[in-house]
Amino acid sequence: VLLILGFISALAAIALIAVAVTQNKPLPKNIKYGIVLDAGSSHTNLYVYEWPAEKENDTGVVQQVEVCKVEGPGISGYSHATEKAGPSLAQCLRQAEKVIPSMQHQETPVYLGATAGMRLLSLENKSAADKVLSSVEKTLRSAPFNFQGARIISGQEEGAYGWITINYLLGNFKQSGWTKLLHSLKSVSETSGALDLGGASTQITFVPNKLFRESPDNLLYFRLYGKDYLVYTHSFLCYGKDQALQQKLARDLQASTSNGSLFDPCFHQGYQRTINISDLFKNPCTSAKKKEFPFTQLHIQGEGDYQKCRRNIQELFNKTNCPYSSCSFNGIYLPPLEGDFGAFSAFYFVMNFLNLTSEQSPIALDEVANTIESFCSRPWHEVKTAYRQIKEKYLSEYCFSGAYILSLLENGYEFTEKNWQRIHFLGKIGSSDAGWTLGYMLNLTNMIPAEEPAVPPLSHGSYVGLMVLCSLVLVSMLLFAWLLFHKPKCLQKGIV
Repeated sequence: VLLILGFISALAAIALIAVAVTQNKPLPKNIKYGIVLDAGSSHTNLYVYEWPAEKENDTGVVQQVEVCKVEGPGISGYSHATEKAGPSLAQCLRQAEKVIPSMQHQETPVYLGATAGMRLLSLENKSAADKVLSSVEKTLRSAPFNFQGARIISGQEEGAYGWITINYLLGNFKQSGWTKLLHSLKSVSETSGALDLGGASTQITFVPNKLFRESPDNLLYFRLYGKDYLVYTHSFLCYGKDQALQQKLARDLQASTSNGSLFDPCFHQGYQRTINISDLFKNPCTSAKKKEFPFTQLHIQGEGDYQKCRRNIQELFNKTNCPYSSCSFNGIYLPPLEGDFGAFSAFYFVMNFLNLTSEQSPIALDEVANTIESFCSRPWHEVKTAYRQIKEKYLSEYCFSGAYILSLLENGYEFTEKNWQRIHFLGKIGSSDAGWTLGYMLNLTNMIPAEEPAVPPLSHGSYVGLMVLCSLVLVSMLLFAWLLFHKPKCLQKGIV
């Protein structure tokens, strides 16, 4: 009888294990795809995302599988040849066709969001902006994908979608498994703030610790996975790094008494550049400063003086008037900074070039400033020799960009030595680029539900495994009890 019971118990255990293994055998992948084009002021990027179809409302399952940089300028650069804006995207769309299985092309949504470059063009020449978008739409409709729209997104949207992206990828909205209980004990303010820097605008977005309602226009409400978030966000048009440089040059030129020549402390000593006066004052960021000059070109000569450069840049931030309890600059409300911040896009690209993005050993603010000052002081011929692989235009502006980033974060947003190391410069989170595009797609496809989906406390795999374990324990206990109270006769005789 003992042998028979043991044999039956073993068969039951094997059967339970077989059921568990069979039940949890990986099924063929059912993958969905989405495409977002980020039409920035200086260039356009195309991103391809994928996710398991059965996990559309889970967190952290969407991942970036492809990024393609469109050749040429941003679409706003085609204002004088609007018909070329759309065809410029064709190469990257063909790249997306190769990445996504052909049978899924028609069901794959494609979105284009244009940011500050097109916002400026729309202010300057709305007719040209409309024609650019029309050209882009024509090209996207001719692609084999499911065209969902091409539009200019607002600065607030750009900031909010960037905040959604990084918190989604960091898993701050919703956790699964055993960490869910711990996550429910965390405050909703333990999301990460978002700092975005482009060519024409910059955004700051975070959840304030206390509820401030001084400037309702800068507050957005989200309900994600059953939690409420009141998010502060503001976008500063004309304060992206490229337009900030244009603003600084326009201001310096007005203050200069020289006849068409300007010594600029934000360029390396020995560097020279000539620009057309008409180009400097052609967009809304600088047009208000335009005046008549007795020359048509401006000849710039670098000085490589970081401290003087910082003083020049700080004049871009008007801190004199604040109608609220606290402000960033230009009279814009800013609640007290709270929590960690992810800084991405040009924040990351510039600081990474300067080797200032290490997460293993975060770099103190004064050391960051010393590094940028040291780089700015290097003569141009030395810098050009050391970085031959980088285009001269980009290389020449890293000194200004580094100084501008410090001025924006310190003087504009008032980060200090105390909270500087709460800024994390992010290029990627996992396999996905940090930026607004993923948040944009998640929002438009409703992949982050307002209410948390009802799910069992355990995953199916955990449930089956636990059932197997409990069954084995139960069988073992029954067998032990039987042996304890019904000793076989052979054992009883041995004892006598």
